[in-house]
Amino acid sequence: MDASLVTEYASTLLRNKPWLAAALLAFGTFSVARMLYQTLSVLLQIFVLPGKNLQKFGARKGAWAVITGATDGIGKEFALQLARAGFNILLVARNKDLLSETAAEIESKYKVQTATHSIDFAKADETEYASFSSAVEGRDIGVLVNNVGKSHAMPVYFIDTPKDEVKDIVSINVNATLRVTYAVLPGMVQRKRGLILNIGSFAGSVASPMLATYSGTKAFLSTFSDALGEEVKKDNVIVEHVNTYFVVSKLSKIRKASVMIPNPAPFVRSVLSKIGLACGAGYSGRPNTSTPFWSHGLLDYLITFVGIPSLFISYTHGLHKSIRKRALKKAEREAKAQ
Repeated sequence: MDASLVTEYASTLLRNKPWLAAALLAFGTFSVARMLYQTLSVLLQIFVLPGKNLQKFGARKGAWAVITGATDGIGKEFALQLARAGFNILLVARNKDLLSETAAEIESKYKVQTATHSIDFAKADETEYASFSSAVEGRDIGVLVNNVGKSHAMPVYFIDTPKDEVKDIVSINVNATLRVTYAVLPGMVQRKRGLILNIGSFAGSVASPMLATYSGTKAFLSTFSDALGEEVKKDNVIVEHVNTYFVVSKLSKIRKASVMIPNPAPFVRSVLSKIGLACGAGYSGRPNTSTPFWSHGLLDYLITFVGIPSLFISYTHGLHKSIRKRALKKAEREAKAQ
């Protein structure tokens, strides 16, 4: 049908049915007002409003914070900042020497208690998870940070991914989160107080070709957080999925900070200062997700506002092709140099 005919038909219809014109005007006004309200809310949460005070979860009252993957990067920074806030710290990681070093560093800086527990989440069996449960039993745990995670060695198509790599990613990103939370949550529910931070990734909200297994596990984390958060809301326990773009860390393999890629310290400060606020995730209405670091929050807002998932998936695919190509060339150079 010719466009001019469509326009003429629409104009005639609206003239003959003024109630339809009024309804469309009202709907348009509501849509614009809703968009403006949500945008303002996102900006206020990112840049102005404070989150919940950590004392609500037992800071400076003898409560403990449990952090997995606690000896490096984001995990270590959570341990340091939660200790500064007044929590006793239970450090959970694989390397016993690094656990001891981190515990000693915390005790030398802050007047809190520390404890350590060594576990390899990639290989943990029932005996090791029972040992972890014993380590947390009887402690007043106010905060749990499910930080431990694993990605692919480099971007790779799923059919070319080593089976051991697939297994380890699922064991660490999914099973460890479930088992650790299962051990800690009952005490929080009993005490009617607690905070669970599940450290997620944009790869969970934007499907990431060539990181398919990792992307899927991070999508799981988002859905799990939504479901669990609704379950325990009545018990005054907050479950927050922290949507995260790149941060300087061993996991990201990025060493230099930028506007979009913070060091762990400012990233963790943003998380702990915005507890209970959706920030950049607010526009999409994900109930238990927060994107608190300012540039990550704005990017999350933009992705949701544009609302064309295929565009971002295609961009990510091209990016990962480029990253893999560079990684393979680097590996080839290193092999020749040996």
